[in-house]
Amino acid sequence: MAGRTEYSCVSGARQMNNRFATNRLCLYLRTASHLKPTQVAFQILRRVFPSRPPQLSNGAIPLREGVRLRCEPISGTFSGSDADFRFLNTVKTFSGEDIDWESAEMPKLWRYNLHYFDYLLDADRSLGSKCHLISHWIAHNPPGAEDAWEPYTVSLRIVNWVKLFLQEPEIVEPEWSKSLYQQAAWLEKNIEYHILANHYLKNGKALFFVGVFFAGTDAERWLRKGLRILIEEADEQFLEDGGHYERSPMYHSICLEDYLDVLNLMIANLGFVSPEVVRCLTLKANRALDFLNDVCLPDGEIPLFNDSALGIAPAPARIFEYARRVIGYERPSLPTNMTIIKKAESGYFVIRNGQDMMIIDCGLIGPDYQPGHAHCDTLSYELALDGHRVVVDSGVFDYEAGVHRRYARSTKGHNTISVDGEEQSEIWGTFRVARRAKPIGATIAKLPERRVRFEGMHDGFRRLPGQVMHKRAIEYDGRGTWTVLDEVTGTGNHKAESAIHLHPDYSTKQVNDCIEIVKKDGKAIVRLELIGNALIRVEPGRYFPEFGIEHKNEVIVLSRSGTLPLEFGYRISKEC
Repeated sequence: MAGRTEYSCVSGARQMNNRFATNRLCLYLRTASHLKPTQVAFQILRRVFPSRPPQLSNGAIPLREGVRLRCEPISGTFSGSDADFRFLNTVKTFSGEDIDWESAEMPKLWRYNLHYFDYLLDADRSLGSKCHLISHWIAHNPPGAEDAWEPYTVSLRIVNWVKLFLQEPEIVEPEWSKSLYQQAAWLEKNIEYHILANHYLKNGKALFFVGVFFAGTDAERWLRKGLRILIEEADEQFLEDGGHYERSPMYHSICLEDYLDVLNLMIANLGFVSPEVVRCLTLKANRALDFLNDVCLPDGEIPLFNDSALGIAPAPARIFEYARRVIGYERPSLPTNMTIIKKAESGYFVIRNGQDMMIIDCGLIGPDYQPGHAHCDTLSYELALDGHRVVVDSGVFDYEAGVHRRYARSTKGHNTISVDGEEQSEIWGTFRVARRAKPIGATIAKLPERRVRFEGMHDGFRRLPGQVMHKRAIEYDGRGTWTVLDEVTGTGNHKAESAIHLHPDYSTKQVNDCIEIVKKDGKAIVRLELIGNALIRVEPGRYFPEFGIEHKNEVIVLSRSGTLPLEFGYRISKEC
């Protein structure tokens, strides 16, 4: 009997392992099915045939004469001494003039930032420190070194070096030009066709910058290739409503700054591009600026959807000021009366009334071939009242596999509905998405008596037994009351939960049948009333407004179980 039991256990373990392997394979296949063939091909090619570091002659590197920027680019932020390096809200101080470029104890993204050289634009960092950092990097990071020579990292560093060299041409050493040239040659052979999206755009921007900076045959080829990428990706990555197709307000801001940088260089050196190219890219930039203006919350910052965090991209006010200097953009005044904004292609819907604003996410997981920054936030929203965020998106803590990353991307980490504890989109790994929630028929319209109504639906739970669907309606009465109604349709018995994530500045207090949302001083600002037969509880949550920063907050959870359809919701009313 003991032998049979042992055999049975071994057999059961094998079956479990086989099921796990099968499920894992299916997950990979569902994910890979959305990739472009070029992505798959180049992923294989770069593994089978890795690029060798380019060898350069000992001759002088030819530079173009008279190249300049139209105006000063956006500067970095700096605090501390020349030895301090602050990335992702983590500071490391290097002793003396020695820099540990590998910094193995730091997260990978922190190390990448060290190699980006954004700090060359810090106005308060000494010029001597900047010069030392460039020379020290060249001496300690041979071509092909891990982190330092990743194509994305190389792209950012190239642009930052060129910006400094154009602003301070008298400091440029021959060895710096040679290294920059070598980095450009390496980048040309390692363009990120396997990733595309914002990485590909950074590659094109860097090639354009070095193509303008240097002279000669190679430089002409880099200029043409970089310009081709920039023109193609302007149409590919920026949608008709002005939004960036990765649907992340943070990456929207980053890519917008990229094009403003490119226009800064183009307009000052018009001989390299046609006026038509400048006109087309300026038009794209203007639309993207209008989009940014439309989605900013009353505090002047971006919403935190889809891997957005504060403090990575320049603040919107700084982007608008930069755009004014580069292309003469004048930021429109924000409306003071009731306004609705529909960004159909991006999937964002805005209701704004003075200092009160709600922004709703009902867009595609996109782009299909690169959903790395997508979260399970379909039909989620952020709500600001009297200029302050009250109901918030969870944001993003880091890009490391683990509990923070899973929470930030999860359905339960957003102000939307989960069913049976399942994710609305099949997120996995650090950046991967297999099956995706598809929005259906999102609309927003003004109604009589200053009311506004949004309606939307998605099919993310359709894979569950009973072909479950989630429909949400949000109605604003124009005076301070927001009503959120959810309908879960299909067949069978299911459990639905609706989460409401509060900003850490607020807490909850039960008063009779309502929940009051109160400030730290104890003053109630919002009353939340339950609609329909549901259970209500308050549980601890996590709020990541910036990389590396975690705040504890309260999450109101409504739950209802039973045979579909299930209908329930809540009403949020400002206290007078």
